[in-house]
Amino acid sequence: MASMFDEEEYLIPPLSRYSYTFPNPRYASDEGLLAYGGDLCSSRLLTAYRNGIFPWYSPGDPILWWSPNPRLLLYPHKFHLRKSFRRVLRSGKFTVTFDKEFSNVIKHCATVPREGQESTWIVEEIQEAFIRLHEEGFAHSVEVYKEGKLVGGLYGIAMGKAFFGESMFSLVSDASKVAFKALSDVLGDRGYDFIDCQMKTDHMVGLGAQTVQRDIFLDELHEALQKPSDLGNWHHFTWKYKD
Repeated sequence: MASMFDEEEYLIPPLSRYSYTFPNPRYASDEGLLAYGGDLCSSRLLTAYRNGIFPWYSPGDPILWWSPNPRLLLYPHKFHLRKSFRRVLRSGKFTVTFDKEFSNVIKHCATVPREGQESTWIVEEIQEAFIRLHEEGFAHSVEVYKEGKLVGGLYGIAMGKAFFGESMFSLVSDASKVAFKALSDVLGDRGYDFIDCQMKTDHMVGLGAQTVQRDIFLDELHEALQKPSDLGNWHHFTWKYKD
């Protein structure tokens, strides 16, 4: 990912290391760049996500904080299941676990080559910060196995009844889609309002995600955060595809 930061061009405020206050995302540009700097301590990250803000930056840039408009959300009951993918799920060749290999999942997300990207935004300090959030019970992973080998997965943050998806990877065809389907089903059963997919991609739209205006997203996020959280390890969550 090429550098996206030019302080003079964006005229955005720096964050203090001593305050976790962010600018109001409702007044951000549609591009969504809100602020830069600060750090990736757990308190700041959780404050950011509670306000619909996430970090995303290139190696060598300061930490950049974003809240784009529109936002891409997947409502669990709207997951789009194509006939060809239904056959994959019925085959039983994939198995799924939760929170079994968080560190390996995030490392794969950081290192698996992606078309059009020369480097990863999941830099070392991002990995360390999310591993810490996992240890604190906020960040979670979904692992997909084929013949006992980890072949796909995803990770993100859960608070209230909102899940903030960060990244996914796939070493074999369909593995990341299986992870996303498993997450969607389990969170739907547990009463989650949505999975935040952040920015629009054709892949996620093909799975049923839809764009919503940022103000609507922030209103829905406020409601989701009033509900009980599933804090702690999710290793006891189970999923098996049902027609």
